[in-house]
Amino acid sequence: MKRHLLFSVLLLATGSLAAQSNQDEPYQTKTFTGNLSEVRVDISGGSIQVHGGTDKDVKVEMYVTLNNWPANKLDKAEIEKRLSDYDLVMKTEGSSVVLSSRRKSDVEWDSKRSISISFKVFTPQNFTTDLRTSGGSIRLSHLKGSQQFQTSGGSLHMTDVAGKIHGRTSGGSIHLEKCSDEMDLQTSGGSIHAEDLTGKINLRTSGGSLRMNHLNGMIDAITSGGSINGEAIAGELHTRTSGGSIRLSEMTAALDAESSAGSVDVDVKQLNKYLRLRSSAGSVRVRLPENPSVDLTIRGNRVKFPLAGFRGEADEYHVNGKLNGGVIPVTISATNHVSIQ
Repeated sequence: MKRHLLFSVLLLATGSLAAQSNQDEPYQTKTFTGNLSEVRVDISGGSIQVHGGTDKDVKVEMYVTLNNWPANKLDKAEIEKRLSDYDLVMKTEGSSVVLSSRRKSDVEWDSKRSISISFKVFTPQNFTTDLRTSGGSIRLSHLKGSQQFQTSGGSLHMTDVAGKIHGRTSGGSIHLEKCSDEMDLQTSGGSIHAEDLTGKINLRTSGGSLRMNHLNGMIDAITSGGSINGEAIAGELHTRTSGGSIRLSEMTAALDAESSAGSVDVDVKQLNKYLRLRSSAGSVRVRLPENPSVDLTIRGNRVKFPLAGFRGEADEYHVNGKLNGGVIPVTISATNHVSIQ
């Protein structure tokens, strides 16, 4: 009996994998030629991918998947029947490739017939995008140019993208890697992971954590509800969290960091123009390079700092003065203790 049950489960799993595999194949593929420089996509619930390459033409793959579960394998006739409920566009307008899919206004919603239409687009590397989806993820890679995109509920993934990047998601995470120039990314509820970025960088999340590694430029990174972690950041960094702690290491950037609900821990590899650290509900600990030349202004419940080379006024709660001649301004404020090493 157990052997028969196991065979039935394996058979069901194999059938599900076959259905999934069927959905991995593009339903339709089109190639567009000519003087093209932009792709515009507007879909109601699927995902969007745009990948730059060396070809001059633009190749578009359209995927059709089932929204209902368990997934059943659809033949081409059934897919075409369900696609009749949608207004589908795949065409060019001037220098733009235009792709869209929307349920027809006179078609009633039926969960049993519900499908998801997604696009994967292969373009030249120098290409701009204008992308919108109501619920799927967006992925961009190996592109140069202006990129604008938004999703109501999916994640955003950018890899090797250079140019003016403007992206929004209402509930998904954001991942950026090896991007440059100007980046403005926001999510209302997910985490942000940024790595190997250079340029002007603006990162915002209303409810997730921030992870930043190897960034260089003018950086603003804010979260309303998560922690902030970073490593090897250069340039200038302004970062703030309303609901978590801050941990930063190997810093060479001019730094302004504030936590309203957690501690602040910073390892400074090389001092830059200024260092400003604040914690409204925790402690601050900072490790400075050897023999730092800093101008100290510190407030805390208890203050600990190196006395050798210090000139100024200091007690258990306040420090005002210069260490080793005092060049770089260091301002620290905490409700709990402050420790400088």
